[in-house]
Amino acid sequence: MQAQIQAWLESHDIMYADLIAVVIALFGILVTGFLIYQVARLLTRRIMQPILAKSSFLFIRNLSETRLFILLNYLVVGWALNHLVVVWLDPGKTASALSTIAQIWILFNFLFITFSLLDTFSRWGFERQFAVHFPMGGVIQTVKLISSIGIGIAVISLLIGQSPVILLSGLGAMTAVLMLVFKDPILGLVAGIQLSANNMLRVGDWLEMKKYNADGDVIDIGLTTVKVRNWDKTVTTIPTYALISDSFKNYRPMSESGGRRIKRAFLIDANSIRFISETDVQRFTRSNLLADYIISKSKEIDEYNQKADLSLSLNGRRLTNIGTFRAYLIRYLNNHPKVHKGMTIMVRQLAPTGEGVPMEIYCFSNDVVWANYEGIQADIFDHVYAVIGEFGLRIYQNPTGHDVQSIALSNQKNTGLNS
Repeated sequence: MQAQIQAWLESHDIMYADLIAVVIALFGILVTGFLIYQVARLLTRRIMQPILAKSSFLFIRNLSETRLFILLNYLVVGWALNHLVVVWLDPGKTASALSTIAQIWILFNFLFITFSLLDTFSRWGFERQFAVHFPMGGVIQTVKLISSIGIGIAVISLLIGQSPVILLSGLGAMTAVLMLVFKDPILGLVAGIQLSANNMLRVGDWLEMKKYNADGDVIDIGLTTVKVRNWDKTVTTIPTYALISDSFKNYRPMSESGGRRIKRAFLIDANSIRFISETDVQRFTRSNLLADYIISKSKEIDEYNQKADLSLSLNGRRLTNIGTFRAYLIRYLNNHPKVHKGMTIMVRQLAPTGEGVPMEIYCFSNDVVWANYEGIQADIFDHVYAVIGEFGLRIYQNPTGHDVQSIALSNQKNTGLNS
């Protein structure tokens, strides 16, 4: 087209016919490209996008909400400009430069379209809960990285006018360097596959990794990093491959089991431990939880003591307040509506210390929600601290300033009475 325009201008003796012909050709390319843009915009954004937005398929509806149709519009324009250059301009530097720019434009739009499709697929996977069981984020990031490298090689080959094969052959000698540069993405991809294959971690799991001060919910599993939102609302970033090389704790099996462990000990003052009296036996017999235990245990002890010389208190058997209290707690836990009956329920004594006799409650709540679990645990120990005095036992605690003050006041009163 440029040659015909230039010949017509020269036939009318117009000066600078060659330059004017180039300008007219460029203007023709611009106008034609604008018209093609408007037609493509009408087809993609005005017709196709509204139709897909009404689709019954979630993936297609998600596509309609992305920039995919804008990018398709730009891709059509780039393809049209690449062909318009050949139609309007004669072969030369100008045509070659414009053709190269149009081809680079096409490559970049193709890359962005690929990114848009991958992001839509990722969103669809999370909405369908598929990505929760599969490291989709890491795989998609890997595909994006490979696509970017491929487009980058194609763009460089266009700019230098060489075949991509020559560039790829040159990259073979740089394999060691590339392995060093992309070490983290490679390790992350392998780690992501292992985490998925072994069902070790999912988005939404409660992860605890003390080495990285991580304790909270997993919010993203990426190619190179895993993000954990801690309970204080901070976010900890952990290298993906560290989850394979180091140990971490995943609380998902606990949540799936339906029970969360309660394991806490309290200290009993050893000086408050004693045998219970007959009055205590009669009082405990009126307890709904202890009646059967007291009756059966008293019968067993009476049968044993028939053969013993009870003139000495060392002979025979007697009930203790700490043993009766332990039996009461076991029955209390077995009747507690929030304690899981299908899991271990135990009340045990631990090794005595200088601060008293530790007694540990070991059981599982039937509610694994953190706030509810803490409430259940607190309710159990509220009851323990309130009822322990009924057995003549005392909780041990270090003397406080109030205790020292009470002792001093008691001594002053005793001194005044003696004087």
